[in-house]
Amino acid sequence: MTNQLDNLKKCRILILKLIENCSIEQLNKIPEGFKNNIAWNMAHLVVTQQLLCYKFSGVSLKVSNEMVELYRKGTSPQKMISEQEFEKIKKQFIEIPNQFEEDYHNGIFKTYNEYTTSVNVTLTDIDSAIDFNNIHEGIHLGYILALKKLI
Repeated sequence: MTNQLDNLKKCRILILKLIENCSIEQLNKIPEGFKNNIAWNMAHLVVTQQLLCYKFSGVSLKVSNEMVELYRKGTSPQKMISEQEFEKIKKQFIEIPNQFEEDYHNGIFKTYNEYTTSVNVTLTDIDSAIDFNNIHEGIHLGYILALKKLI
């Protein structure tokens, strides 16, 4: 599983490199034909990993309930994300996978409440959640690449 955890971190580092020269206005821009923006996608990745891995394992989330409500599946940007808010999202984006790896190796994910995703993949344990989360991260990397071309 160490490889899967490394993949999560590498994907997030790549995303940060892709957006390093973008202004906060660009990160908040929703191009025609899209329902969200780069900033929302990054926050959504933070929240989704927390829900798939922590919530369904019965472990306390590392993000606020407010963040979950703003960026969970089925949401779209409600407001422009400020520079200060985005810095917090970026910090979580990088730091939470490190904490997750530590938590995983410390064995805190003992149980898992089976969950079937919107693409009909059933997650039965923390390892299947990690695998699926990496697929989800790759999908949103694709969205971010497409959005970046249009901003």
